Amino acid sequence: MRGKNLKVRLLIGVVIALFFVVKRCSQREENPYTGRVQTISMTADKEIQIGLASAPQMAQQHGGLHLNSQYQTLVDNVGQKLVNSSIAKETPYKYEFHLLADANTINAFALPGGQVFITYALFAKLENESQLAGVLGHEIGHVLGRHSAERIAESEYWQGLTTAGSVGGDIGGIVSGIGQNTLLTNGRDDELESDDLGVKFMIRAGYDPQEMIGVMEILKAAAGPNRVPEFQSTHPDPENRIEKIKASIEKYKNAL
Repeated sequence: MRGKNLKVRLLIGVVIALFFVVKRCSQREENPYTGRVQTISMTADKEIQIGLASAPQMAQQHGGLHLNSQYQTLVDNVGQKLVNSSIAKETPYKYEFHLLADANTINAFALPGGQVFITYALFAKLENESQLAGVLGHEIGHVLGRHSAERIAESEYWQGLTTAGSVGGDIGGIVSGIGQNTLLTNGRDDELESDDLGVKFMIRAGYDPQEMIGVMEILKAAAGPNRVPEFQSTHPDPENRIEKIKASIEKYKNAL
């Protein structure tokens, strides 16, 4: 009887796994703005909805919005200049740029659908407008690249396979581990794609793309000598990013 129950569990697990594999295949689509084929499980409208709903909480976690209207206007102007001079303008996303009051955390990030944030801690370290354009262009790249939507779809897939493994036997933990490694690798690819797009947007908007390298130097200095090794991080090492950025500059400087 125990053997029969095990066979039934294995069969159910296989059926669940096949369901998520087929579902994932049906979600593959080409990003019209990057040409990359991705697994996406939501519409652009849903991405916008998620971003708008999450924005207030994200701002609150970083001390709210910065009160200096002059600084905020600069962030708005640079962000919108990047959007209006690039393919980002052709997307359905509603780009909004927010300067956060957080003076301790050096960071910038984007939510699905166009909500872009930069902390004052990072803003204050930037040396010129082109560097600000580099940061915001990178984050626009995340939105246009649909990276959050892709990560959500991948997470759903691996969670589904983990469920199948748990039903079928002891392979759930193994599947879960594979899923985590896949998300980690893709995260680094996302950063490099966003760097490449950021360089492209900077050139289109008339900014000096070499200043993107300056941003990497700022991030490298902020991380210090004891920064997390690349293999343990979702972000490529700044040194590796600099090399990729230099290649992107060469690729786009005469092509745009």
